[in-house]
Amino acid sequence: MLLGDKPKLIAAVSTLLACGSVYGEWGYNLPQGVTEVSRSIYDLHMTIFWICVVIGIVVFGVMFWSMLMHRKSLGAKPAAFHENTLIEVIWTAIPFLILVSMAVPATQTLIKVYDTKESDIDIQITGYQWKWHYKYLADDVGFFSNLSTPKAEIANEEPKGDHYLLEVDEPMVVPVNKKIRFLITANDVIHSWWVPDLAVKKDAIPGFINEAWTKIEEPGIYRGQCAELCGKDHGFMPIVVEAKSEEDYQTWLVAKKEAAAKERELRDKVWTQEELYSRGEKIYNKNCAACHQPNGEGVPPVFPAIKGSEIATGEPQKHIAVVVNGVQGTAMQAFGKQLSEVDIAAVITYQRNAWGNNTGDQVVPMDIVKFNEAGQ
Repeated sequence: MLLGDKPKLIAAVSTLLACGSVYGEWGYNLPQGVTEVSRSIYDLHMTIFWICVVIGIVVFGVMFWSMLMHRKSLGAKPAAFHENTLIEVIWTAIPFLILVSMAVPATQTLIKVYDTKESDIDIQITGYQWKWHYKYLADDVGFFSNLSTPKAEIANEEPKGDHYLLEVDEPMVVPVNKKIRFLITANDVIHSWWVPDLAVKKDAIPGFINEAWTKIEEPGIYRGQCAELCGKDHGFMPIVVEAKSEEDYQTWLVAKKEAAAKERELRDKVWTQEELYSRGEKIYNKNCAACHQPNGEGVPPVFPAIKGSEIATGEPQKHIAVVVNGVQGTAMQAFGKQLSEVDIAAVITYQRNAWGNNTGDQVVPMDIVKFNEAGQ
């Protein structure tokens, strides 16, 4: 390189160093995690890794030494024996001992991983396209956790945040130093709940319950993702687990119960169309826009448009039936068990009056209650 290129060289090195600091959190090894199990898995991984390294060094060392020191140009003559019992015993015994030395710690770690008994808290995790639902079984608390990354960042209209595609509106909250058992399933297709710092990765399969557990030792926020290709927005269903002290966890739990009680009271409220429209717009953008698009025009023919559709401008009861029960044989999910009566009424009111649909219809929560009671 010419002397005149020195400033360019300095600039290039500076850029590389800057990149190194930006991507400093990237690594090629397993994270050690924040639980006893995650550290056991890490230790097992490193033990197996170093055993493999030693085997590689010995095998390739002997091979290259033999090739160099016993090559034909030095006058080496190949051995002409057919079999040797001692050598066969040795090369059978050594791999056997190596496998035993690997199997013992692996078995001890697997026993820890699958020991889900005597848990302090049970949480049912259900995968949906494309979000997670968490239900605290002993406390009657449940909620959906949706991606909260702004759409402007996804569309490259704004700079991406520190936790791009790894942030949610409602994280799973758990206390530290408590054994948490996860009961993992799915509502539609196969998903996989994966949080590397907890060393938990379990498939969520419709019709099956898989178990996993964790006991987090340090308060903090731990992030993960769906690890099973599950459809169009597979990359948009992150996982966030927030570990709090026992006192903070109880405070959060009380607040969630109070919020759920207030939500139930909303069912009997007298709503105006403006209130339902405003609430419905938020519900739509959170639950429907991924398929039907924010402008309601959909992605035909897979995701039909709502704007100007017969369903959204026709008989309200048919519209309610589609949202509550879904449409068999299509990607349209049944939202009857995902959303409250208030949210379903709000989103239908929004769809029937947005994007020029302008039906003037107002669907109230009691319409949804009556629909469900009629078993339609």
